[in-house]
Amino acid sequence: MKTYPYGHKQDIKNLTAEELGQKVASFGEPAYRTGQLLSWLYQKGMVDFDRMTNLSNSLKIKLQAEYYIGALELAGRLVSKDKTEKYLFKLEDGSFVESVLIKTARRRTVCLSTQVGCKFGCLFCASGKGGFVRNLTPSEITGQLLYLKDNLKISITNVVLMGMGEPLDNYANSIKAIKIINSPQGLKIAARRITISTCGIIPGIRKLKNEGLQVNLSLSLHAANDVLRDKLMPVNKKYKLKEIIKELEIYFKKTKRKITLEYILFKDLNDSSKDAEELARVAGRLKAKINLIKYHKISGITCRPAGKEEIDRFMKRLQNAGADVTLRVSKGVDINGACGQLAGKIKK
Repeated sequence: MKTYPYGHKQDIKNLTAEELGQKVASFGEPAYRTGQLLSWLYQKGMVDFDRMTNLSNSLKIKLQAEYYIGALELAGRLVSKDKTEKYLFKLEDGSFVESVLIKTARRRTVCLSTQVGCKFGCLFCASGKGGFVRNLTPSEITGQLLYLKDNLKISITNVVLMGMGEPLDNYANSIKAIKIINSPQGLKIAARRITISTCGIIPGIRKLKNEGLQVNLSLSLHAANDVLRDKLMPVNKKYKLKEIIKELEIYFKKTKRKITLEYILFKDLNDSSKDAEELARVAGRLKAKINLIKYHKISGITCRPAGKEEIDRFMKRLQNAGADVTLRVSKGVDINGACGQLAGKIKK
């Protein structure tokens, strides 16, 4: 676990409420101290043990010997015409990650990164262009949300792990972060307002179904056959679509949580009538929702966006096949809202 620049110490926000309770007990402190400490960290946004006025001095000394309270540094902020906001955060080791805040009339959804870079190299994605650097710690994942809450006073209603990186490739840290975000003593966001987006990491899907978390799961599909998906998403060469679908069927049966299939439409690549038929079949088998996404051109990437006529025609074909389909409203186009673009510029 990364601990810069504090030597042997680690960020105390890497601990779940349960782990923190165990640590407080090991110090010989009463259980109620855990609640006090969590309140300082997550409700009051405190970053200094000495200013936690209702903790005993002996507990503060013990905490400071093993832990520090980390906070992300804002390195850039862009605001779109549609009020979408993009944030670039500098981590303690000098790496950069991005978060995106999407606002609607009823929701304020933050899209969090889980890794610095990405190792899966999807053809259409900016995050993987610079390669994979490392996993984020739980505190670095939650720290993106905490910055918005504590520094910008933004009340977040929904969380999506869909920023830079693959959440299920950083499984343990992503799940820890979700538990902290969901905890009544943490960030108090209901599990059903938290979504994990995966490119199809089968071991992660298998473990997730047994976590007992009522979170939402989305599959970044983008092609409903192996030949095309191999081309768009190299991860498909390791985790074949047939096996992913099989695991998602088991996941749905176990959790009773409806799955969403994310499908970006690319001109003359995955927008044919055959593609629509294949997608409808997969959705029907999984009893899944389909979320069509309009692609916006990213510098250095050859994929082209499907036009309005192609999108309308594709959507109509899905509806005629009985699919539950929606079109995601594009946000943040003028600020390059897709994660990885701003961090890539900084890296260059």
